Amino acid sequence: MSFAGQVRPIVAALVVLAAVVTAARAEEANDYPTSARAEYVYGCMKANGETRQAIEQCSCSIDVVASIVPYERYVTAETALSMSQVRGNLGTQFRTSEQANAAVNDLRRAQAEAEVRCF
Repeated sequence: MSFAGQVRPIVAALVVLAAVVTAARAEEANDYPTSARAEYVYGCMKANGETRQAIEQCSCSIDVVASIVPYERYVTAETALSMSQVRGNLGTQFRTSEQANAAVNDLRRAQAEAEVRCF
């Protein structure tokens, strides 16, 4: 068997592997449920105007956020942001938690990137 004959199966296997990895990454970027995406876009539109342009920009924004922050981390950040507004000891726990602050910071960085790309 020639060298070219030996290399072809290896190249074919690498192409298949690359396709599988690409599909897995695309699936990871789309792991946000539709309801979470819709809620994000709704809140974004309330903050940026209820126009057609805002729909486009806010839809782009959640796509960028979803490509950067895994959904589980997004839920942690959203929960921390919501619970940190509660008065008393419970709210304080969320405001001072390193894990909650790290998740919120990740979300804010992703939103800043979305701002640059989409707005």
